[in-house]
Amino acid sequence: MQRTWIGLGALAGLGAVAMAAIAAHALPANADPHTAEILRSAIQMQGWHALALLACGLWAGRAGRLAARLANCAGAAFAAGLLLFCGTLYALALAGIRLPMAAPIGGSLLMLGWALLAASALPAR
Repeated sequence: MQRTWIGLGALAGLGAVAMAAIAAHALPANADPHTAEILRSAIQMQGWHALALLACGLWAGRAGRLAARLANCAGAAFAAGLLLFCGTLYALALAGIRLPMAAPIGGSLLMLGWALLAASALPAR
């Protein structure tokens, strides 16, 4: 699984840079400031969680069995959370599509990912 998290992290990082370029060059100059802020938030969250996915991949390969399992669960939570949270914000900012419960669920998954990653670092009993 560690290669999966590293690959997904790299793709999420690539996507964050691509979305930043789109926001900088393709967003109309007269775009609504609220829309631009939503887009900025999505890009920032995607970039940070791309790094979190990389960390999951690197840590899962070095950790013990339980810690690796927790790191893999964290990676899954980060991946699903990124799709739901950032995807929802992108859909709203770029297409005006509202997905009411997807962002809160995605944000909760991102927080769960951090909790699982923290738990994976606790010493085994």
